[in-house]
Amino acid sequence: MASTTRRPGRVAKLPPRERILDAAEELFQSEGIRRVGVQAIAERAETTKMAIYRHFETKDALVAEWLRILAADYQAAFDRVQTEYPGRPREQILGLARFIAEGLPSISHRGCPFINSLAELPDRSHPAREVIEKHKAHQTRRLVAMCAEAGLPDPEQAAAEITFVLEGAQVSTQNGSIDQAGDRLMRIVEGIVDRHHSPLGASRPTTG
Repeated sequence: MASTTRRPGRVAKLPPRERILDAAEELFQSEGIRRVGVQAIAERAETTKMAIYRHFETKDALVAEWLRILAADYQAAFDRVQTEYPGRPREQILGLARFIAEGLPSISHRGCPFINSLAELPDRSHPAREVIEKHKAHQTRRLVAMCAEAGLPDPEQAAAEITFVLEGAQVSTQNGSIDQAGDRLMRIVEGIVDRHHSPLGASRPTTG
């Protein structure tokens, strides 16, 4: 639930369910899922625990819905670059990388919410973890399709390399180990795409 207009002014203007999600987002992002209780969410949302349970059967259901909305934001980024660069898959791939690169400063303190949530939810059957795994699988399929449309000879390998770089950049930004992470990310992804697109990308010529 990305938003440029934050608390406290907009809270009273939101419907109850959105107010709860807004509060949960802020607390989960800043403090983590496990540390945040339903009572804290109720207080931040200016409502009651009973009201939260009217909209969400359990805290786990609230966590899953928050991540579902976040995943939709990422999928919207795919839709956006496909609309902005119709028939230009290379530019679409770079547009996705730019989406991540431009978002790096905002995750520098807490890191990627998906990665953080996975660390807090070791149970593979947890509904929120299922949301993340489904989202990541769908995201990978879309990226592989873009790589195939770009004419890369091994789209699955190219998509894997790009994914490693995108997710690694978020972790490196969080731990502060790499400076100019956004610029470096863009150069690396562009290099991956161009290398795979090259006739020599799959194998090097033999000599002698």
